[in-house]
Amino acid sequence: MSLSAANPQMSTAFDIRWPDDGDGAPATPLVFASPHSGRLYPEDMNPALDSLCIRRSEDARVDDLIDQAPVFGAPMICALTARAYLDVNRDPCELDPRLFAGALPVEARALSPRVAAGLGVVARVASGGAEIYDRRLSLEEGLARIARVHQPYHDALSRLLARARATHGLAVLIDWHSMPQSAAPGVDFVLGDRFGAACSPALTSAVERMLGEAGYRTARNAPFAGGYTTEHYGRPDRRTHALQVEINRGLYLDETRLETTAGFPRLKAALDGLIARLAQTDWRLLLNP
Repeated sequence: MSLSAANPQMSTAFDIRWPDDGDGAPATPLVFASPHSGRLYPEDMNPALDSLCIRRSEDARVDDLIDQAPVFGAPMICALTARAYLDVNRDPCELDPRLFAGALPVEARALSPRVAAGLGVVARVASGGAEIYDRRLSLEEGLARIARVHQPYHDALSRLLARARATHGLAVLIDWHSMPQSAAPGVDFVLGDRFGAACSPALTSAVERMLGEAGYRTARNAPFAGGYTTEHYGRPDRRTHALQVEINRGLYLDETRLETTAGFPRLKAALDGLIARLAQTDWRLLLNP
């Protein structure tokens, strides 16, 4: 299996899938994001690991699981470049001093738990903890990746949220991820709202109720409370609510081969129903009672 190479003639940062009326006012304040399902590996990466090992860092096929969002009126932004190359769900200042040669900028957040784990904005390790590179990267390499991938992705996401606020008076960001089955035994979905700081509790409760009615087991904020995207954009006092949703990969994926299982269509149908219900919700009434 080979890594998917990025075409230098195309944007490798993100793709936005619009509703059919994408040029008009958004039909719902919902914005969906899939930051870790990207499958493009630019040629300058030059990893030391085999492709399958690196690809286990992907939230494989999450973008396909939620692809009905535009059908129900919600734009959906997907990172195209792989998470192992550049992680858009990290603060751009989360630079790993063990990965980069030379001194880092003074604003680098070298002591963050994510950086300590080797999972900064440019990851040092893949899923499972194996070192991605047999060399140290130059700071220029890292900053170039941030400028080429991270900044355009977040510029676009910011515009989507501003568009929702301008039309509906608020924005509701659902940031979709997947987690290893071993991360939360007995749990199908983990809902991360930064312990109530990133969104109204009514949003978390509504998604939790809908998943429970579909037969799924949920947990809140453990082991995933929400990453950079949820923390950065989740500002209920500024009319933006953000919720991270982690899907148990055991529901749909063979984690060793990264191939979908018989559970994929069943989960896809359930998420299609969930997305329809989310789109039909009067969020202005629920979140601004």
